[in-house]
Amino acid sequence: MELTRKTIAKVIVAAFLPNLVVMGAGAWFAYQEAPPIPEEVVGPDGDAVATGESIRDGKAAFQQYGLMNHGSILGNGAYYGEDYTADTLDLKAAHMREYYAREEYGTGYDSLDASERAGIDQTVRDDLDSAHDGGAIEYSAAEVYAHERVRETYVERYHEGDHDRGVPVGMIESREGAEEFADFALWTAWFSHTDRPGSDNSYTNEWPYSPPAGNDATGAAMVWSVIAMVLLVGAAGAAILLYKSVKLPEPSAEGISVPEPGDVSVFPSQRAALRFVPVAAGLFLAQVLLGGLLAHFYIERAGFFGIEELFGVHILQLLPFAIAKTWHIDLGILWIASTWLGAGLFLPPLLTGHEPRNQARYVNVLLGALVVVVGGGMAGIWLGANGYLPGELWWLLGNEGLEYLEVGKVWQGGLLVGFVLWAVLAVRGLKPLLDREPIYGLAHMILYAGGSITLLFVAGFLFTPSTNIAVTEFWRWWVVHMWVEGAFEFFIVAIIGLTLVSMNLLTRRSAEKAVMLQALLVMGTGVIGVSHHYWWVGMPDYWVPIGSVFSTLELLPLIFILYEAIGQYRAMTGSGGFPYTLPFMFIVASGVWNFVGAGVLGFFINLPLVNYYEHGTYLTVGHAHAAMFGAFGFLALGMVAYMLQLSIDPDRWDGSWLRASFWLWNVGLALMVFVSVLPVGFLQLDVAFTESYAAARSLAFYERPLVQALFWARLPGDTLLILGTVVYAADVVRKRFVLRRSEDDPTVDDMAVAEGIVGGDDD
Repeated sequence: MELTRKTIAKVIVAAFLPNLVVMGAGAWFAYQEAPPIPEEVVGPDGDAVATGESIRDGKAAFQQYGLMNHGSILGNGAYYGEDYTADTLDLKAAHMREYYAREEYGTGYDSLDASERAGIDQTVRDDLDSAHDGGAIEYSAAEVYAHERVRETYVERYHEGDHDRGVPVGMIESREGAEEFADFALWTAWFSHTDRPGSDNSYTNEWPYSPPAGNDATGAAMVWSVIAMVLLVGAAGAAILLYKSVKLPEPSAEGISVPEPGDVSVFPSQRAALRFVPVAAGLFLAQVLLGGLLAHFYIERAGFFGIEELFGVHILQLLPFAIAKTWHIDLGILWIASTWLGAGLFLPPLLTGHEPRNQARYVNVLLGALVVVVGGGMAGIWLGANGYLPGELWWLLGNEGLEYLEVGKVWQGGLLVGFVLWAVLAVRGLKPLLDREPIYGLAHMILYAGGSITLLFVAGFLFTPSTNIAVTEFWRWWVVHMWVEGAFEFFIVAIIGLTLVSMNLLTRRSAEKAVMLQALLVMGTGVIGVSHHYWWVGMPDYWVPIGSVFSTLELLPLIFILYEAIGQYRAMTGSGGFPYTLPFMFIVASGVWNFVGAGVLGFFINLPLVNYYEHGTYLTVGHAHAAMFGAFGFLALGMVAYMLQLSIDPDRWDGSWLRASFWLWNVGLALMVFVSVLPVGFLQLDVAFTESYAAARSLAFYERPLVQALFWARLPGDTLLILGTVVYAADVVRKRFVLRRSEDDPTVDDMAVAEGIVGGDDD
């Protein structure tokens, strides 16, 4: 069977429409079935304990002061602190037990015998196992008592500070703000144990696992985990059959004329695009240095190798974990995105031999705008989290405080404008190709991938700090997950295809077929696969079957991406004399880490039954680092190596430093993930399964001697990652002084690289 490009395009559209219908309907239901924010929470005497306003204000405090990058809510966020949902549920149940012990026996709960404790445990579970049909939330006397005690605890921790937990003094500026944050966290605990109307399960499908509160995994989590594994085997067989049935050119170097770097002209816009590289390298270096600090915070919660004793300065107060992690995450996204933006503007002249008028000037404008947005966003995060931006300015110009969407809305708007400007410049650069190819052509694919990144980013503007947390999480994951599992994967295969064509290793039409087939697999699994994030955050339980099936199948396109990358690499290097071995080492490494991080680890943690206990543990940390840096980071670095090699005279090209960085990064990432991060995650999984989720996320767990030893074992891997980045940043700087001059005449017709554009079949 041989599919034409037109046929594959039609199938992609057919796959996209069901995705659109499912996710559109899901958005409507997200609003309809989100856990209700009550007007009041009242006790048995009718007195208000909390209000809807205090809950909403508590969510605003949670975002403003960066608490999602200290701990987590509903399992989403940072893992340094407690999960606030599980923590408040655990504290609530403990205080209720104490209340009933005092009421019934006149002594503390721990002083009771086993049978008395069992009776009180059942009373607490009966209290918490309730339904809510609207109106005010009605607390028992024990719940009122517990709510007040939890409030006091959160004031002590998050306002007064707790250096043993890594919480700086004044993290939440006022006592009232800390009490409101407690109200918000306790409300999430309430809907985690309260049955959804018409259902036998809570709003969070009984998450988190908490024996004292009566929360346990549902039967659906087990059933759909089994079904998902069965479907994976069947779908893998079907996908392999389809993949083998579609005739695509076998990777081969026979008859290929690969242009030498010295034969390629460099245009002014390409020199301008190269300026993205040192900017991104600086962001990358800052990110890994912050990552080292964050890892050390798990060992010394209020210090850094004793500098507070030497200099009398508490680094925790100057740079709390929450702000450091916020910068760490944002810088990681920004350096990768910056590199991709530069690569997307560097490649078009290689394909077209054409440069639009003033293209270099506009590229410089885009870079300048990026620097302003990055600087403003990073400063705004610190100012907002430290209370320097009054009123609504804290989330407009400061710190919106949601993981991966931390910067204020104004800065997010700046990024959105930057994406649009990039798309305009890409269209200008690719116009000669766009004019003569069909709408499913390779250049169009690049624009579709970049455009989808932009469109999905718009979902981040559909909520405010007062929006229900369940609805907020629904839209936030549209940005975060659909970027990673949809738009970014699409961009990966498109950019690799574009690079192969620019090297004359594939004809344009052959590359288009391969890219479109990969896009079909990504479209068929990655978009609806976002729903595995909705199981425990207050969304309806129908997401469990949908999410378990599609998130499991996300493994398939990653297998084929890896297969294609390795096959092409072997073909190119097997014949000898291939000049771009170093860039393709990075691209193959990207495929390997994509398969390991997003594929293998992602598949494992996304099974519903595993995810129920694992959600928000160090297993997710391993998955995230291997997938984000391993897949997307290595692809960006491979493009940098390719761009630099083309832009430097062959006699002056030295790839030794980049090669050293390559191995330092790979070995360092492997050590970090497999020696430290994943072992901690498996220990957490064991504690979550045998004790409770709150216990797995507690300070007591992190202070276990074995866990502390594993944190120290991360040091060699982190050191290699930092060293590799230092070498890379230094190499980028030194290579800036040996770049070739760009062509003075931007109309120069250099087709040495662009031959692959005009070849290939006609279907």
